[in-house]
Amino acid sequence: MRFIINSQLFLKHLNAINGVITNNNTVPIISCFHFKLEDNVLTAKATDLETTLVTRIELDNAKVEGIDSIAVPAKLLLDMLKSMDDVPLNFSVDASTYGIEISSGEGKYRLAGQNAETYPTMPAMSDTVQTVMPASVLANAINKTAFAASNDEMRQQMSGIYCELSPENVTFVATDAHKLVRYRRNDVHADEAAGFILPRKPVSIVKNILGSNKEESEVTINYNTTNVFFSFDNFLIVCRLVDGKYPNYEAAIPKDNPNKLTLDRVTFLNTLKRVSLFANQSTHQVRLTIGERELKISAEDLEFANDATEKIPCSYEGEPMEIGFNAKFLSEMVSNLDTEQILMEMSHPSRAGIIFPINDDEEAAKGEDILMLVMPVMLAN
Repeated sequence: MRFIINSQLFLKHLNAINGVITNNNTVPIISCFHFKLEDNVLTAKATDLETTLVTRIELDNAKVEGIDSIAVPAKLLLDMLKSMDDVPLNFSVDASTYGIEISSGEGKYRLAGQNAETYPTMPAMSDTVQTVMPASVLANAINKTAFAASNDEMRQQMSGIYCELSPENVTFVATDAHKLVRYRRNDVHADEAAGFILPRKPVSIVKNILGSNKEESEVTINYNTTNVFFSFDNFLIVCRLVDGKYPNYEAAIPKDNPNKLTLDRVTFLNTLKRVSLFANQSTHQVRLTIGERELKISAEDLEFANDATEKIPCSYEGEPMEIGFNAKFLSEMVSNLDTEQILMEMSHPSRAGIIFPINDDEEAAKGEDILMLVMPVMLAN
């Protein structure tokens, strides 16, 4: 097994799939990359047994001699590549010892490989349903929802992103019971209705790979009852779905919210960040006192005798209201919107507030539907 490859191209592809490899593996071989050479195409694979990443690299000069696959120590190879200039590398494998030799100019490096036959196999793409969406849609859906997913490992269903497909639209939802984000695309459709929960780790890897690709492309999604397969460009990502049923998120969204507050997003966010510095650092509680044309944001920390108050202009329809929120949750949500103005709808100080972006682009507004929900906190009078 011999091939010549550019060091920086090699590093780019291996960096993309390395994110799935974890330390202290109970199965030592999954600390390796799996390389397979066929018809001048090198396929590199990494896995943690739950998620598998595959990338394909087209080569100009490759030859199979003896064996066509090898397991290569991932950390050692990556560390070497990170310190190299942009140079061609000669990569060869001894079929009898699985020894690997990499040479470049005056440099020669030897490392011990392993028999690739013991490397875990990838789940078969059988009995799957397929849907296709633009890469930018999937990247936006992940960006807008992933931060709201739960960190509680005891609540696995809520630790991922719920993907709901239908002939009318596709919807992505994340919640930790304190905040909830629903990202819907009315301009993307699936042939069949389905719902499944994507784990946080592979979703983050998909986002990173999509984010590094500046060209617009499409993602093909195949799914069955146990796995989902993302294919785009030269990458394939396979992950096991989270078992269980996702909570009924629609039931948590208040439907009748007569009090409507319109704000400049950046002004509100910056004011919220400043005032929350003076809030209790365990509760992060801020108080919103809402009037017809003015919003007062205040916070206090009785333990350290700190407090802050700021007023900003607003547009408000409804009864005067005083409501409390966790500033950290509120800031996260507003930070993940990108419109100039936002709309917050409320019904009562004890019920959730709903945040919507106000999109001036009518075409974009038709396709993208974002709803963010944040639960209030009890105010101490």
